[in-house]
Amino acid sequence: MATHLITGAGSGIGAAVAARLHARGDDLVLLARDAARGKQLVDRYPGSRALVGDLADPDRLSWAFSKQAVPERIDSLLHIAGIVDLGPVGELRPKTWHQQLNVNLIAPAEVTRLLLPTLRASQATVVFVNSGAGLTAHAEWGAYGASKHGLKALADALRAEEKPNGIRVTSVYPGRTASPMQAKVHSQEGKEYAPERWIDPESVATTVLMAVDLPRDAEVADLSVRPGR
Repeated sequence: MATHLITGAGSGIGAAVAARLHARGDDLVLLARDAARGKQLVDRYPGSRALVGDLADPDRLSWAFSKQAVPERIDSLLHIAGIVDLGPVGELRPKTWHQQLNVNLIAPAEVTRLLLPTLRASQATVVFVNSGAGLTAHAEWGAYGASKHGLKALADALRAEEKPNGIRVTSVYPGRTASPMQAKVHSQEGKEYAPERWIDPESVATTVLMAVDLPRDAEVADLSVRPGR
């Protein structure tokens, strides 16, 4: 039975991935921002475990992990959590930049660093769920796009550094996906949200599981997923 550590399991793509892995009997370790949220996730996925750490405060992740039992084996680390706030560069305050960089880039880097000895021992697969904005940033997507461009750089560097240790690294770049985040984006854009127009989170989950389940003789480095209609 494989063990997967997942961030962002509470909604959207993360929830779809967690549900699929749970249904097939795999062991889930779900990162939660606090104990109350951890209990909610464990109740949703019976038999899973919560690991508490606030991605919005990456400087304290090392302390938080030191106070808990971290899994002794991790077959895949799935970075799926993310936040978004749109706005033109001329209006974005440092707080908005820090918030998105912390959750979308610095926290994944720190979680990976803290778990790296276990990932090496397990020859794990690390998946970064990025975004189309991690390849091209459009107007008002500067802060979010910068965090996701940085996430691509993190994944590329990690792949090159850890290949000799047997760690596989995949970046998935979904286009607009029907999720609470997408509803927020539409609200910020002043547009009506029609979820049927966008990618179903289950479809992105399929690509994530493909990267995780791929035989060890192969690795998917980058995978873009776009709306099919």
